[in-house]
Parts: sequence; structure tokens; C-alpha cells
Amino acid sequence: MLHVLIADDHGVVRSGLRMLLDRQEGMTVVAEAADGVEAVEMTLAERPHVAILDVAMPRMTGLQAAREIKAQRPEVAVLLLSMHEDERYVFEALKAGAAGYVLKRAADTDLVGAVRAVARGDSFVSPDAQGELVARWMADEDADAPDDPLTPRERDVVKLIAEAYTNREIAAILKVSEKTVESHRGNVLSKLGMRDRVELVRYAIRTGLVEP
Repeated sequence: MLHVLIADDHGVVRSGLRMLLDRQEGMTVVAEAADGVEAVEMTLAERPHVAILDVAMPRMTGLQAAREIKAQRPEVAVLLLSMHEDERYVFEALKAGAAGYVLKRAADTDLVGAVRAVARGDSFVSPDAQGELVARWMADEDADAPDDPLTPRERDVVKLIAEAYTNREIAAILKVSEKTVESHRGNVLSKLGMRDRVELVRYAIRTGLVEP
């Protein structure tokens, strides 16, 4: 039996995905999560074969959760679910360790096949999101990908700052010290040439870390 975890901050979406997957032969949803942090915790606890993560979630994005999951449970296949067909998002998903990327509008036709594909060790990208450049990157990991001046952990901090969490709360979520959070914040402002939280929020929205 193929065990699947679903993570999406919209309960209606989770219910719909569960109905779709649970009625497939040899497939069952063993856990649901409402945000990225919970997705990581539930994956560590339940050890599903496949984790389906929405790209845009509170506290930790699907991309960030994918990195954490692959670092701690590399045997779990990660599948990103997104409304974005921009190649940049697909690149980020692949760089985060995801084996698949499915567009939400194509979930009814693509998701089941994608889950089965990544579970057996293959990759899957929704056709509408798979441009020539992405196909080349999947075939050759040395191909150039879009540059990002921030480290994955700095992006984690920017997202949480943009969601109005305090340094103390960010430290608790990321399991680091407040001093480390302050250091990351300073590095981010320096790298991006920004001065305050307002500019960081704009950056987070522009780069897809949070939704406007």
C-alpha cells in the first residue's frame, strides 16, 4: 500500500485531494498538514512514501518543507503542488529535492500519475510547467538555474518576518537562537540592499515566499 501525506493550508483542498487519492487502488492518505512546519513534523512521525506539499503555505513554504524533509527523510518522495507554471518555481522545487511538480489546475488529471511516478523513483512535471529549460535541467543538473542571493535558511527567516512573526517566535519555529535570527536578518538586509521589514515583505511577495 502506498502511503501519502497531504499538506495544504486550505482544508477544502486537502479534503478534495484525499478523496481523489483514497479511491485509488493501492493508495491511501495517512496524514494531513495545514502548513509547512506541520508537514515536516507529520512526515517524520508517519514516514509516508510520498509527501504532497502545496508551494504556498504559512510558517514554512512547500519548498522549504521539501528541503527539510529530504534532509531528514531522504527516502520520502516529495511532490510539489502549485498554481505557478513559471519555470522559476519549478527550478526551486527541483533544487529543494522534489521529484515532482504538479499544477493545481491539472491535479485532477496529473496528480495520481505523478504520485505513482515519484513513488517508484521517477520524476514528474506537469506538461504546462515543463519548459525547454526545465527539461534540460532535469536531464543535466549542471545546467544553469536562476540565481538567488539568499541561502535557504535566510529565505526561511524572510518568510517568517513577512508573516509578522517576532524574532523569538521565528527562533522557536526554526529551532535556532534569537541571536541567530537577528544575524540572518542583518545578512538578508545587507545582501538585498534593504533597510526595513516593509521592503522585506515586498521582496517576499515578489519572490513567492508569501502570497499578497
